[in-house]
Amino acid sequence: MAVLLAALFPSLLAPGDPFAGASGASLEPPGPGHWLGTDHLGRDLYTRVVHGTGLTVATAAAAVAGALVVGGTLGLASGYVGGMADTLLMRVVDVLLAIPSLLLSLAVVAGLGFGPVQVAVAVGIGSVASFARIGRAQALRISQAPFVEAAPSFGTRRILVLLHHVVPNAVGPLVSLAVLEFGSALLAVSALSFLGYGVPRPAAEWGGLISDGRSYLAVAPWLTALPGLVIAATVLALQQVATSPAPA
Repeated sequence: MAVLLAALFPSLLAPGDPFAGASGASLEPPGPGHWLGTDHLGRDLYTRVVHGTGLTVATAAAAVAGALVVGGTLGLASGYVGGMADTLLMRVVDVLLAIPSLLLSLAVVAGLGFGPVQVAVAVGIGSVASFARIGRAQALRISQAPFVEAAPSFGTRRILVLLHHVVPNAVGPLVSLAVLEFGSALLAVSALSFLGYGVPRPAAEWGGLISDGRSYLAVAPWLTALPGLVIAATVLALQQVATSPAPA
C-alpha cells in the first residue's frame, strides 16, 4: 500500500523537491532531519526514493502488462488451436525460456537504446515466454471441459468459444503470474537502470539511485544499501501477496 501511495501521490509522503540539494548537507547519514541521509549533492535520499517510485513501478507495470497481453494471447491461442502452429510456437517459447530473462532484456535494450519505454519493452519481452506457457497450459485444461467441447456442436464458432469460455476461465492463473512477474520486473528494471539504460540523470529512479551511490560506498554506504532494501522489501511483499491463499 505504501508503494502504491508513493507511486500515485509522492508529495503526500515526501513534500520536498527531489532535485533540490544543499552543498553544506552532502553525505549526511540517516537521522531525524534526513531519514535516509543525503547524497553527494545534499539531496534528501528519502525524498528521491519516494519520488522515484512512480517511475520504477510504472515501467515495471508496463512491462508486465505487455507480457501478459502478448504472451497470454499467444499461449491461449496456441493451446486451443493446437497442431503445427502450437508446436512451432512452443519451440520458440522453449528457446526464450532457455535464455535468462535479464540477459535477454539486456540484449534487447542494448539494441533499442536508453529510456523507460525501451526498458519496459525489453523487460516485457523477457517475460513473454512465461505467460505463453501458462496460457497454453490453461487453454489445454479448459478445452477438455465438457461445456467447451460441446459448444461447437451448437454452431458456436471456435473464436467465440475461445473468447467467451477459454479466456475468462484462464484469467485467474495469468493474473497470479502477473503479480509474481511484477516483482521480477521491478528487479529487472532496477538492474537495467543501474547499468545506465534507464531514465537519464538526474531523474530519481531506484536502480539509478543505487548506481549513483556506488561511488561513495566507503564513506556513505546508505546511498546504495537503503534503496536496495526498499527494492528487496517491495519484491518480497509482492511475492507474499501472490502466494497467499485466497480467503474462503
